This record gives sequence, C-alpha cells and structure tokens, in this order.
Amino acid sequence: MRKGVPALRGLLKRPRRLIAAAAAVVVLAGAGTWATAAVGSEDTRSVRVSDRIMTFDGVRLDTSFFAPADAGRHPAVLLGHGFGGSKDDMRTQAEDLARHGYAVLTWSARGFGRSSGKIGLNDPKAEVADVSRLVDWLAEQPQVRLDRPGDPRVGMAGGSYGGAIALLAAGHDDRVDAIAPAITYWNLADALFPGGVFKKLWTGMFFNTGGGCARFEPALCRMYDRVAESGTPDAAARALLEERSPSAVGDRIRVPTLLMQGQTDSLFTLDQSDAAAKAIRANGAPVDVDWIAGGHDGGDMETGRVRARVESWFDRYLKGDEGTATGPAFRITRTGGVDSTDGTAQHRGATAPAYPGLHDHPRTVALSGGTQRVANPAGASPPGVSALPGLGGSGGLGQLSALGVGVSLDFPGQYARFDSAPLTRDLRITGAPTATVHVTSTRNDAVLFGKVYDVGPGGTRQVLPSQLVAPVRVTGAKAGRDVTLTLPAIDHEVQRGHRLRLVLASTDLGYASPAAPATYTVSLKGDLAVPTAPAVSTAAAPLPSSVWWLPAAGAAAALALLLTTRRRTAAPGPDPELTEVPLVITGLAKRYAKSADRYAVRDLSFRVEKGQVLGLLGPNGAGKTTTLRMLMGLITPDDGEIRVFGHAVRPGASVLSRVGAFVEGAGFLPHLSGRENLELYWRATGRPAEDAHLEEALEIAGLGDALARAVRTYSQGMRQRLAIAQAMLGLPDLLILDEPTNGLDPPQIREMREVMIRYAAGGRTVIVSSHLLAEVEQSCTHLVVMDRGRLVQAGPVREIVGSGDTLLVGTAAPVEEPVAEKVAALPGVASAVRTDDGLLVRLEPGGTAERLVVELVRLEVPVASVGPHRRLEDAFLTLIGGTA
Repeated sequence: MRKGVPALRGLLKRPRRLIAAAAAVVVLAGAGTWATAAVGSEDTRSVRVSDRIMTFDGVRLDTSFFAPADAGRHPAVLLGHGFGGSKDDMRTQAEDLARHGYAVLTWSARGFGRSSGKIGLNDPKAEVADVSRLVDWLAEQPQVRLDRPGDPRVGMAGGSYGGAIALLAAGHDDRVDAIAPAITYWNLADALFPGGVFKKLWTGMFFNTGGGCARFEPALCRMYDRVAESGTPDAAARALLEERSPSAVGDRIRVPTLLMQGQTDSLFTLDQSDAAAKAIRANGAPVDVDWIAGGHDGGDMETGRVRARVESWFDRYLKGDEGTATGPAFRITRTGGVDSTDGTAQHRGATAPAYPGLHDHPRTVALSGGTQRVANPAGASPPGVSALPGLGGSGGLGQLSALGVGVSLDFPGQYARFDSAPLTRDLRITGAPTATVHVTSTRNDAVLFGKVYDVGPGGTRQVLPSQLVAPVRVTGAKAGRDVTLTLPAIDHEVQRGHRLRLVLASTDLGYASPAAPATYTVSLKGDLAVPTAPAVSTAAAPLPSSVWWLPAAGAAAALALLLTTRRRTAAPGPDPELTEVPLVITGLAKRYAKSADRYAVRDLSFRVEKGQVLGLLGPNGAGKTTTLRMLMGLITPDDGEIRVFGHAVRPGASVLSRVGAFVEGAGFLPHLSGRENLELYWRATGRPAEDAHLEEALEIAGLGDALARAVRTYSQGMRQRLAIAQAMLGLPDLLILDEPTNGLDPPQIREMREVMIRYAAGGRTVIVSSHLLAEVEQSCTHLVVMDRGRLVQAGPVREIVGSGDTLLVGTAAPVEEPVAEKVAALPGVASAVRTDDGLLVRLEPGGTAERLVVELVRLEVPVASVGPHRRLEDAFLTLIGGTA
C-alpha cells in the first residue's frame, strides 16, 4: 500500500510579503539530543514535542516530532515548509494534526533554518533521499502505526516548496500513503521557463530568498548565472530543473492526492496542478482538485478551510475512516464582492462532480483587429506590467483584480490588441482560453506576452484577471509562424455589455525579453476559444440570518421600545462637539478570537488633537497593531467606540477617507519615476486627479528633483519618503504611520522625522507607532503607552519623560566633592554624584525639585539649570515594568 499527506501552511514563507517556490529536503540519521515538552490546548488531547538534530552523510537536519500524549500507535504525517522558511513555520499545523490523532514530523530542509547542506531544489539524491530517511525513523517510533515492519502509515503535506517534496517523495518512496500538496509545481522548468521565456523576477527572488547563489548546489548556481546573463533558458537548464520535478516520476505517483492550487499565482499557475491531476489520475489514484482564492501573489489563503479539508483527506486515507467526506472532486473559491461590515472579500464555493480540466466546453468569441505592428524596444525597456512579484503579501493584486481593481500597464506601440463585440449575456470563464495568431519578426526569435482583459462599457475599466500573462517564444519568426496561444487559466465572470480584449505585448516586467530591438507583425488566425465548464455550479448563497430571526427580533424590539421608550441605533450619529477633534477613543476593547475573557485591547481611552504627532508605544503584544487596525476600520471593536472628527468609525465609514495610512513598505514600479508611481496609484483609487494634492504631498515629503528619476535609483530613505508621500495623497487630516523608519540609517531617520513634523505643522495630525524610542522622543509631541492591551499613560512627551526621580543640576562652575556630599545628605535626597556639568541628584519618595533648589541656593551651589535626567527609554521601561 502506498502513502501521502495533507496541506498548505508551508507556502513559500513571506519574508515581507515575498514568496518563492521550488523544493528542498534533507539527509537524516543517527544521534542527537532530544528536548521534550507537553503542549496543552483547548482540545482534550495534549501533544508531546521532541526536537532533534539528525545527522546523515555529514548533513545536519533540524527536526521536531509531535505526538499525541495518549498511548497507542497513530498514522504519521510529514509536513514540509515553504522556500525560505523552516520547520518552525509548520508548528501550528503540526500541533493541530497531533491533537487530531496524528504523529507529525517537521524538519528544516537543507540550507534552511538550523539545517546544514546546500539547497538542491528537491534533488532526488539529497532532499528526496532525506525524506526516505525520515520515513525510516518514523518506522522505529512506538507512537507510529505500521503497515508492516519498516513501513509506517504516513502522509505528506506542505505548500510551495513543501508541496513539491510531497509529490516527489510519493514518486520515489512507495511507503508514502497519501499526499496533500498546495500551491506548488509539477514541472519546475515549465514554471520558471514558461513558453521558453525566462521568468526572471520570480527566479531572482527565489535565489535571493535562499540566501544567494552560493547557498545552492554548484550546478544550480551555474545554471542560474548562465540563464540570468543570457536571458534565454537553454536545454541543459531545462533538464536540470526537470530532473528535480515531480513530473519526472509522475508515472509512479499512485497515492490519493489532494491538489490545492492558487488562483492568484503568477509563480505556479493553475496549469501546474492540471498536469499533476491528469498524470496521477492516469495511474489510477484518487485525485481531488481545489482552486483556492490566494496564491504566491497574495489573496486569501483560506487557511482554516484548507487545513480542515487536508485533515479530512488524511482521516479517509490514513486512518481508513470510510465515512469521512473529503469534499467535492473539484472546487473553486469565487469572489463575489466586498462585505460592507468588515471590508473583506466575500467568498463562495463552486463545485463539480469531476475535475473538468482547463479546456472544458469552449465557447467561441469573435475578435476584431487587423494586422498590427509591435515594437520590442532596445533593452526591452520600459517593460509592460502584469503581476508584481513580492507585493502579494501586502495587498494581493490578484484579489484586487477579482474585485474589479488592478494595476496593469501596456505601453503604446509595444502591443497588439484584438477586441470582441460587447457580450450579449454574462460569460463565466473557467479554464485557459486559446487563440491562434500569425507572427513575423525582423529577427529570428520573438517573445510575446498574451493576456485577456475584461473591458467595461466604453473602455472605462480594464481588468486583467488575477494579473496573469502567458509568455511564448516564437522561433523562426522571421519567416512567419502560426502560433496557438494557451492563455492563463482563470475563473472569472465577464458581465453582459463588457468586451473581451486579447493583448499581445512585447515586454513584461516579470520576464526576460530579447534585448535587441525588433518589430513584430501580429494578426489573428481564428477566434478566441473560452472554456466555460458548465458542470461547475456555485453554491446558492445562504439566506441571510435576518430572514429567520428578523420577525422575532422585530417583535422583541417593539416590546423593548414600549417598555423603555428609547431607541438604539447600530451606528451612532456624529458628535457635533467633536467635529474638530481628529481622534477620540473611549472604552475600546477587542477580545482574542474564541476567547471570552482574553483581550488584545481592553478599556482603552485617549484623545488626539490637531497638530499633534502622537507616538503609540508598547512592547510586543501590547495591542498597538490591533488598535491601529480598529482605527482604520479593518476590524470591529467588541466594546467601546472610536470617533474620527466626531464620526463613529465602522468598516467602510465615509470618514475614513480623511485617514491616510502607511502600514508596510509600499511597492513601486522600479522603472517608473517617483511622480509616475504616485500618479498611477492615485488613478487606481478612482478619485479625481485634483483631489490628490500631489504637489503639496511631494513638498512635505521633500524629494525634490528625485521625483523625475526612476525609483530603482532611490535609496531606502527616499523610497520610504515616497511611500509616505503616497499615504499623504489627498492630504488626509489624520495620518497613521506604522514603523516608518524601518531599515533607515540615521540621516534617513532624521529626514523622516522632519517629514512628520512638517505634515503636522499644517494643522493635521500624525499617529506613529515605532520601536525607536529615541526617535519618538525627538519627533513626537504626545505619547500613548500601552501594555497588555491597556493604557499605561498618555500625555505630552515632556511630562512623561520628566516624571522621573533623577534630576540633572547644571552648575556654572564644577562642584567640589565636599559640596556633593552635603547635597547627598539633604532631606529628600537619596544620592548626589558629581558630573562634568554639575550634579546628578536622585530624589527619595516625597522629594521635590522645588525643595532641592531652595537647599542648593542655601548651600551656595552655583545653579544654572535643573531638569529631568531621564530618557524616554527609561520612562518607558518604568511605565511597563520592564516587560519590553
């Protein structure tokens, strides 16, 4: 019997919303030291955790073993992490599975975490062999169920890099019984060299996330250097990646497989899971396919739903529970707008009894457009833009495009376009459209990027679904070639009255195009074929709960009105007395999820006035981020209220248009200037250009002539100032900055301080959360200090800093030691120490500065000044009791 496992969770770790992909594993063996602990939870089952370094063939693997504390043998699960991550990323999922009755082993792959060795991208002789050794070890553990001696009942799961190792292990080791890989690849060469075109940005991030080329096996490093320099993948590069791909052992994967692939993923697109599903099903194994809302480009990873489905998959195929429902054979998460209560995307599942593939029931859509000439500029610059790798984590362009908002650029003269007539009825595209075109070029090779836009009436809105493009290299193009394009697989509804637009561009930011200038001639050879997959049906939206409880609630409300003659409204009206007050927080509270008595924020109240620069301080876990998220309307308080200029803050409240926020480093297009980036961002908001107040924001940011330069030439400090200028567009009355000085050197921090002070000087208000206490002391006028969700102190910086018990007495002449001794003996003085500038005096409880000055004058000490001798850091640590 063969084997495999659950999962998602290892999705390429987002080291600040970057994600990369590939695969790696490690060699394991012999001795090590175990550290064991019991982990409790709300679940009735506790978990025992053991950490061990295993060494084999000179390579150290850092592992953790999670087992239910109860006696008996359990099926095992191996969880692989994402690229750039480690075993620690899998801990939560491992604990959950262990509580559910599985023995779980996690490990850091070669070259990651505390494991040694070179990164081999799931080399069968290295990382894949490591997994077999891990399975050997599991077979020796008394907590693990065996199918036969040396053969544990084991499954594998993981996302991205960890998903690929699950597929590879199932093909190389017949002891694996079930697998559940997520957002991963089937053929790594096809993923990184799609259509024979080098996916340069993702591949570059891949190697950089791994720690640089030197951290990889030498053959991989040489391959990357060669392809990155030439811009063209060669046969040897393809062969090197294909031998490390699951497709190399596809005919040997015969275990139940749950494939979960991301719809917003320009790294590993839906065609990767499509190829995997076809190959594994051809081997006779059960295969279910699930297209989730998120991916490497962002969006909702649906972690809770996915983990539950993985758990059910293993219950069925590892525990042997035939009664467990594993879900539909095919499922898609569809986005249906925005929830007005909390601003989140609304998701609904669509299912089919069988996986339809990517070309099911095509519908022909006629396109118009004659022969068109397309320029490939010298150096392939400026490039067009579709997906922006690395920005997914901070916003998810794929999710935005699903909601009808997106960022894509096609430069005039660098693309051909072919439009349909307005659709007479709604059209749901589920799969990969195809089209045939004729291409000629002034050079032998041509590279084109195909994409299908959804264009609104009058061309007012153009959306690129999931921000995906399909690159293709046309060889022999000088003589002219017919090319059938397989466009990106998507799930997207085009509304009646909209048009479909096929665009063929010569450049794209994420890919390498020929550097030599060329002219392409492009014409249509047929219509666009659009797959419709009619068997996929969207679940009916559940009736609002109000349908059931509204009548009873109405009767109860009427009774309450009769009894109290009072009426409460869900959204309190504006407070006319606070219309000029930027922020008032009263009794604010937010409980942790699934907890009735644990609070992230509790009974928080403070007020912020115009012109203030308020510093929000507190140790990790103090509740600062939760407070800011409530302030920005991203989450709803459990108790209390927030008023901005007298209006109660709710998700989607109109008063939030007066709030600007900088919460993470913004992503800019490197080839565009600073000004062009800001103009592009403002256009994407849909607001009138005159409302941007671009010049005022730029003057405050102080970027000067740099605005005309490409952002790729900017220093980190200039990028940060440009990001804050973006937050200041529209000149919001209340500006929220979360760690705006991260990664800046001292001169850049000073510049950022001046930007904040200038902004507030115009009568506006700034709230800044920062861990740089010395900088907060210089830039902020007021402070709010939080600890464990509660307010510790609020007020002007000078009052908080000046409330210490140590004073610096400046003197016109040095103080002799006998005089210092006399001062130390004064009533109310604990100690007095000479300094170069006078005396450092520490007061006893009850001692006051006024009494001290009187006594100093009596002793004829030449007092020139008296002031607090305490930094904000001292005050902060005093206020929070040193918990930071």
